[in-house]
Amino acid sequence: MLDDILKDAENRMKKSTDATHLELAAIRTGRANPALLDSIKVDYYGTLTPLRQIANVAAPDHRLLVLQVFDRNAVSAVDKAIKSSDLGLNPQIDGNLLRLPIPALTEDRRRDLVKYAHKIAEEGKVAIRNVRRDVNDMIKELEREHEVSEDASHDAMDKVQRFTNKYIEQIDGLLKNKEKEIMED
Repeated sequence: MLDDILKDAENRMKKSTDATHLELAAIRTGRANPALLDSIKVDYYGTLTPLRQIANVAAPDHRLLVLQVFDRNAVSAVDKAIKSSDLGLNPQIDGNLLRLPIPALTEDRRRDLVKYAHKIAEEGKVAIRNVRRDVNDMIKELEREHEVSEDASHDAMDKVQRFTNKYIEQIDGLLKNKEKEIMED
């Protein structure tokens, strides 16, 4: 029973770390990165569809993203979705091709993005700590009901703490890399 609880805890912590990674990847830097558009959803024939399912995204150089829209009728919807996102990008339409010039970031904007990255990382850490709290409560409950021994309970909580430390370190590493990426030109 404890093994199942521990597996579930590690799985939930990994999912929180993965979600944080995806959110950090979507933060704009001074460089063109196709992952920048991962969070954009397009109203495609009445259904919100991820941009990646409607267009091929490429970064031919560090200041430009190029989108090849599969359906010519969806070009205006893709344009609208990009303009309404909070990325501050202005697509240039050429048939079913959209060019997205990535403007250089100002120093203030870089600092704001770093603050936002810290906020996302902290939310990820809080999610991991919440998993730790929930799992520790479950373990304590099992110990109170005499379903596991005090030693087994203590060992399980130590394992949960090791998982917590491991995944928080991963988030710190992701944040450090993102911060470096944002601050370099």
